[in-house]
Amino acid sequence: MIDTEDGAQGPSRTGASTDAEVIEESLAQPGRFGVLYERHARVLHGYAYRRLGREAAEDVVAETFMKAFRARRTYDLSHSDARPWFFAIAIREIARHHRVEQARYRALSRSFEDRGDEDLADRVADATSAHTWRKPLVEALAKLSRRERDVLLMVAWADLTYEEAARALEIPLGTVRSRLHRARQKIRRHLPDDITLELV
Repeated sequence: MIDTEDGAQGPSRTGASTDAEVIEESLAQPGRFGVLYERHARVLHGYAYRRLGREAAEDVVAETFMKAFRARRTYDLSHSDARPWFFAIAIREIARHHRVEQARYRALSRSFEDRGDEDLADRVADATSAHTWRKPLVEALAKLSRRERDVLLMVAWADLTYEEAARALEIPLGTVRSRLHRARQKIRRHLPDDITLELV
């Protein structure tokens, strides 16, 4: 979440309105919905950026908040944290950009192959950094089904709990667990053992 002016974070600040309260207040005062943008836009953008790149991520975040604003009357106010709701909308927007995501994974994969002109010192430095496992990770993610990738990345990159991911994807908790299990198995098969131990 985004820090507020006084350094506290989002709805957990003492006396701050919950997301549900802000949504309810925004029905009479539409400008209040901006509080939710301040709380959640950064994490949504980070998640979409990792999946689609900068330009598409900006579009996804804008569309997510526009659709959320229009649908705020339908929000289930019994859920005080709206983050899973925002991710549910964002995932649908990302699905519309599925070809962009696949092209991004292919381009990232190729970018590692096109580094032949680097001098030896650069290659040695890269060998000790995350660059050594980025290419295999990108290739492994590209081999997952969209549904498996959605669950894995919501838990790993968006830091949602299994329950929040289930709510965001509108699927049972058991389905989240089984998709996550399958995704982790596939990732393990496509990554070197030393990398797999660190990631999954």
